Amino acid sequence: MKKKIDWGYLGSLTLALVLALTLGGIIMALTGHNPISAYAELCKGATGLKSIGEIGQLFVKRQFGNTIEYAMVLFLTGLACAIGARVGIFNVGGEGQLYLGAIVSAYIGVVMTGLPAIVTIPVAAVGAMLVGGFYAWIPGVLKVKLKVNEVITTIMMNSIAIYLCAYLSSGPWKTSHPNRVSGTDTLAAHLQFDKLIPGSNLTTAIFASAIIAFLVWYIMGKTTTGYEMKLVGENPRFAKFAGLKVDATIIGSMVISGMICGLVGMFEVYGLKGNYQDGISKEYYFDGLLVAMIMRYKPAGIIAMSFLFAFLKVGAAGMELNAGVPGELYRIIQSIIIFFLAAESGVKQLLSARKAGAGHE
Repeated sequence: MKKKIDWGYLGSLTLALVLALTLGGIIMALTGHNPISAYAELCKGATGLKSIGEIGQLFVKRQFGNTIEYAMVLFLTGLACAIGARVGIFNVGGEGQLYLGAIVSAYIGVVMTGLPAIVTIPVAAVGAMLVGGFYAWIPGVLKVKLKVNEVITTIMMNSIAIYLCAYLSSGPWKTSHPNRVSGTDTLAAHLQFDKLIPGSNLTTAIFASAIIAFLVWYIMGKTTTGYEMKLVGENPRFAKFAGLKVDATIIGSMVISGMICGLVGMFEVYGLKGNYQDGISKEYYFDGLLVAMIMRYKPAGIIAMSFLFAFLKVGAAGMELNAGVPGELYRIIQSIIIFFLAAESGVKQLLSARKAGAGHE
């Protein structure tokens, strides 16, 4: 059965975006800035295009590459969150899983530096996925076997993972470089992903990310496995009576979620950074989580919204530099979008209740 597009929600989303941009413009006007010029600089900052006539040069612009790279991080972390949510479990520990995937993959790269990339990179990727998956497996088992709230355990485990990585990067796995106080050694050049656009953050990791996104979308929306995950999330008791392995499905989904987060950490090390550094993630997972929540954990929507939020985030830096508007305006616009969408279901219920009340009169 073909799924119907929720045009009502898409309309609400569009309205929320328009209202957010309008309120953002009003804030800029009240603080003495020209909203039209500022938004023009935002678009320029996200694409690198100075005029519509340069559209043919889009794919060689550094700023556009940065936008695509950040969108990649958002949709991968958002999809990781969506996988857990599909079976009714809320993985808030993606940040810690990302950190562990980053430092383990970095250490593998340092240890195996003399081997060819075709050997080292897959091993590093597997290592990142294993440690991320294992770290997500723990709260998954606690949830299923002992009914421990996964939100609490994953939040606590985030801090444990980040502090553990800080210890390793300033202790046993610390770089031998005399001028650096923490972080691992820099990866050999042949292990680092190639840049697709010179000067940008966009690397060949985008191809692997696209494959992962397609697989998640396909499995969740087009296969029996995806339907079973949905059934487990919506009605676990019925799913158990129907013969589904509810506990295994929940734990397995949590593990896959963690594996994707670990892989994002590996992409950051081998693509953008070149080594593990403290603070390697600037709360990427929580940004992805917001995207997933806004789009109701639907893979296609998460991917689309990731590009929009990446456009606003990267463009905000250009707006701040060239128009003097604080880059934090991006967060204000993002928060307004979330506020309006959060209120959307309540408004619908209120209108439905009033309509029903009018019908009884």
